[in-house]
Amino acid sequence: MVEIATQAGAVDRPRVPLSRTRVLDAAVALADDGGVDALSMRRIAQALGVVPMALYKHVANKNELLDGMIDVLVGEIDPPTPGIAWKEAVRRRVLSARRMLLRHPWAPEVIEARMKARATPTPVLLAYLDSMVGIFRAGGFPIGLVHHALHVMGSRLLGFSQELFEDRPGQAPDADALPAEEMAARFPHLAELAMAVTHDPESVVGSGCDDQFEFEFALDLTLDGLERLLTAA
Repeated sequence: MVEIATQAGAVDRPRVPLSRTRVLDAAVALADDGGVDALSMRRIAQALGVVPMALYKHVANKNELLDGMIDVLVGEIDPPTPGIAWKEAVRRRVLSARRMLLRHPWAPEVIEARMKARATPTPVLLAYLDSMVGIFRAGGFPIGLVHHALHVMGSRLLGFSQELFEDRPGQAPDADALPAEEMAARFPHLAELAMAVTHDPESVVGSGCDDQFEFEFALDLTLDGLERLLTAA
């Protein structure tokens, strides 16, 4: 009798209506699991228990899907903290954006691609950027200095930055790389730098650079410079 009642309850349970929010949340979850390259309408439909055509009522195509996924992620960034100085407010917001991206490592590539492909960002992303401009303006920044600040901060406002070299631990050796002795002979300054920044493998950082430290170092350096320019202005 218990089994029959359970089955009947499952049959009678109302089905959750499909919505744009459910589609985007499912897409983000799938990208988190397998990367954005493995994302497809068919897989999203399977995760939601619907036919693929049902998704197109909520997202017209793959590009609209990706834009919507970016909007979901931007929504995870903490709102501005009222009542604090502009420098700390910007820092908190940027580090919140970085925590969001660390939860979704596929996001920087998608954000960059969609920002290049679109004439303007999505309204959700525009609202985020507008709020960041508002923090600077409330802190006393002239609009011209805000313009420079946005340029110098770039993608750091969204929690990531483009690095010249990728030196994260665990990367496979480059088959085309020169032998270490030849590298050191031909490029002595880079060799010196590489030796200087290589961390102890047993440290909490491990080999390679500490990405979080380097991100915060550059962020603080930028904010300190902007503070100096604001004082001079």
